[in-house]
Amino acid sequence: MELPARNLSKMKQLVFATSNENKIREVREILKGYYEIIPMKAIGCEEDIPETADTFEGNALQKAHYLKEHYGVDCFSEDTGLEIDALDGAPGVYTARYAGLPKNAEKNIALVLKNLQGASKRTARFRTAIALLIDGEEHVFEGSVEGKIALQKQGSGGFGYDPIFIPEGYDKTFGELPIEIKHQISHRARAIARLVDFLKNR
Repeated sequence: MELPARNLSKMKQLVFATSNENKIREVREILKGYYEIIPMKAIGCEEDIPETADTFEGNALQKAHYLKEHYGVDCFSEDTGLEIDALDGAPGVYTARYAGLPKNAEKNIALVLKNLQGASKRTARFRTAIALLIDGEEHVFEGSVEGKIALQKQGSGGFGYDPIFIPEGYDKTFGELPIEIKHQISHRARAIARLVDFLKNR
């Protein structure tokens, strides 16, 4: 996704309600040259914000409202999950902690592959919901990408479940594809594109 270059001194700032360095890095890359993304720890928030909703949208709104209520900043938050059809939509909202706590991507991947052993249907999708709180308004933007789960880990790029997710139309996982392609077709990129379109038209 290409965004127009902007003068850095005039870029608007948005606080991102996450402590996930991988997500911060990815969103910064997608919005590079247009918005300056401020991690929540930069405003003094280092809490582990609860995620107790049963939907991605609910979790995103929960985190954004926490930051707004406790720190008084305009902000956005996102919640992303992997839904696997053969596992009845799991891991879903439990994506980051599928194998239990503490969160561990390698254990999550291993458990998914174990639970899919022998399964002929491996269709899945990544979904992202972004909640934006700005000027007293609440907005939600969603993005998704269809695909399937690989038989084993492939590639070392990306993070989370990227090495086992093959997006529709490709024969490589997100862990193998160039990051530029992921930033064009991913669930998060599509949700952010809707966020950016909204902000540009305000």
